[in-house]
Amino acid sequence: MAETKTSSRSPWLWIPTLYLVEGLPYALAMSVSVVLYKNLGIGNREIGIYTSWLYLPWVIKSLWSPVVEKLRTRRLWIWAAQMFMGAILAAVTLAIPAPHFFQLTLAFFWLLAFSSATHDIAADGFYMLATSEREQSFFNGIRSTFYRMATILAQGALVIFAGELQKRTGSFITAWSTALALVAGTIFTLGIYHRAALPKPEEDRPGSPGNFSGNFLETFAGFFRKPKIVALLAFLLLYRLGEAQLVKMAQPFLLDSRSAGGLGLDDTQMGLIYGTIGVGALMLGGILGGFVVARNGLKFWLWPMLLAIHLPDAVFIWLAYTQPENLFAIGAGVAVEQFGYGFGFTAFMLYMIYIVRGEHRTAHYAICSSFMALGMMLPGRWSGQLQEMLGYPHFFVWVILATIPSFIVVLFLPLDAEFGKRNGK
Repeated sequence: MAETKTSSRSPWLWIPTLYLVEGLPYALAMSVSVVLYKNLGIGNREIGIYTSWLYLPWVIKSLWSPVVEKLRTRRLWIWAAQMFMGAILAAVTLAIPAPHFFQLTLAFFWLLAFSSATHDIAADGFYMLATSEREQSFFNGIRSTFYRMATILAQGALVIFAGELQKRTGSFITAWSTALALVAGTIFTLGIYHRAALPKPEEDRPGSPGNFSGNFLETFAGFFRKPKIVALLAFLLLYRLGEAQLVKMAQPFLLDSRSAGGLGLDDTQMGLIYGTIGVGALMLGGILGGFVVARNGLKFWLWPMLLAIHLPDAVFIWLAYTQPENLFAIGAGVAVEQFGYGFGFTAFMLYMIYIVRGEHRTAHYAICSSFMALGMMLPGRWSGQLQEMLGYPHFFVWVILATIPSFIVVLFLPLDAEFGKRNGK
C-alpha cells in the first residue's frame, strides 16, 4: 500500500524556500565565484584550476552521507547548515577587501561547498521523510523549479546587481561585498524561518549505527559489480567532457575585453544574457527533454540528446571568431547553446536512474552523482590553462573535439527500449 504520511504543515510553506537555499550556495560556488574572480583580476588559468576544486565536496559527499543519516535529525542538519552557510558568506564579504583575498575567499568558498553538499544530503532525505508519496510526485517539479530559480537569482539577478553597483561606486570590491552580504542575510533569514517552518516528521530521527562499515562497503562494492561497469563509468565521466571545459570559460569569455579575444560585456549584460536568458533556455530544454522521453523512451532520444548537448557548443566558436557586438545575437547564441545543454542533459540524468535500478538505489545514485561531479571537476581544472595557451577561438574548437569520446562510449551502453516511457520500465 502506498505511504500515506501527512504533515500538519503544508509543503508549500517549506519546500520552495528549502530548495531555493539548496540552489543558491551551489550557484555561488560553481558559477558566481568565476565572475567574482574575473572582476577582481584573477587570470583564467587560476580560475579554472581553483574553482574546479570546489566540485570536490559533491564528488565525495557520499562518503559522509551515512553520518548525516545516523547522527541527529535531518531537520537539525538543515537548520545548522543554513546558519553556517550564512556565516561563511558573511566571512567572504569581509575577506574580499583583504590583501590576500584570493586565498581567503577560496578557503571560505571551500567551506561553503562542503556545507552545501551536506545540506543537499539532509534536505533531500528530509523531503522523502516529511512528504507522502503523492506529495513527492506533485512537488518534484516544484522543488526543481525553485532550485533553478536560485540559479537565475545567483547567476542573473545577483551578477546584474553587482554590475550596476560597480557602475555607481567604481569599485568591484564594494559591489561584490555588498551583493554577497545581501545573500548572506537572505540565507540567515531563511535559516531562522526554516527552524520554525519545517515540520517534525516522526520518521526523522537518528539511525541505528549497526554494522556501519560492513554495510557501507558492501553497498559501495555492489555498485562496481554492475554489468558493463567500465562503460557506465566512462559514460558518467565523459558525457560532459567538452561542456565541463566550456562552462568554466564561457563567463570569462563574455567578460574579457575584445583585445583579449572576449566579447567585452559588463556584469549587467553578462548577468542578463548568461545568467537569466541562458538559464531560462536551459530550463526549457530540460522540460522539453523530460516530455519527449516520457512519450518515446530514452533509447529513442539518446542520440538526438547527445547531439543536442554537444553540437550547439559550436556557437562559441562563431562568437569567438566573429566577436559580434549585437547583444541580441550574443544572447541568441547563448540561448541556443544552453537550450541544447538542458535538452541533452536530460539523457544523462535519466541514464543515472537507469544505472541504479535494483537494490540500494539511494546510495548508488549518490555514487553516480559523485562521478558526475568528478567528470566536471577534472576537465574544468585544465580549461583555464588550455584557454590561455590556445586563445578563445582555438579553445572552443578543442571543446568540440573533446565531445568525441562521449559518442564512442554511448555505442557500448546497455539500455532497455521501454525505459523512460510514461508507461514503460
